[in-house]
Amino acid sequence: MKSKDQLTPEEQQTLIRTLKARFEKNMARHPDMSWKKVEHKLLLKENKLNALHAMEETGGEPDVIAVDGATDEYTFFDCSKESPQGRRSLCYDRQALEARKKFKPRNSVMDLAAAMGIEPLEEGDYRKLQQYGDFDTKTSSWLSTPSSIRERGGAIFGDFRYGEVFIYHNGADSYYAARGFRGKLKV
Repeated sequence: MKSKDQLTPEEQQTLIRTLKARFEKNMARHPDMSWKKVEHKLLLKENKLNALHAMEETGGEPDVIAVDGATDEYTFFDCSKESPQGRRSLCYDRQALEARKKFKPRNSVMDLAAAMGIEPLEEGDYRKLQQYGDFDTKTSSWLSTPSSIRERGGAIFGDFRYGEVFIYHNGADSYYAARGFRGKLKV
């Protein structure tokens, strides 16, 4: 996964083409936005392209979900049907990872998100994403957890079952093959 290294010009163009095709295929997510404006922003911010490349490389299928009129920032969310394949089997954070005595996962959500240059979705983000389709019908996704819950050893995650979005809790040190995390990135 390339998040800190510079992408080659060819990798940048491949990523831009992929993002453009997804943008055009899913106009319901951003009906009043112009790809040309998004692309212009992306080309000005190579570090953001690196983060989007990491999202794409781990199976997130990032797409534009919102634009902030005041700051002119575009927000990308992972829009893969299920939790990104390359970001599963992770506990919540470094503290939870270090607390496990055996069968430790390879990484944590918060560490991997930081390495990629993205943030995990918050509960409100997750509910917004679900307005654009049924996501996580077979998987679940860790969500950014309020400190009041995390201080007690827990973390939250969401999924979509029975036509509804569910937000649950688990010990932050738990991890499952069907639970990953979805990220967001502002450009």
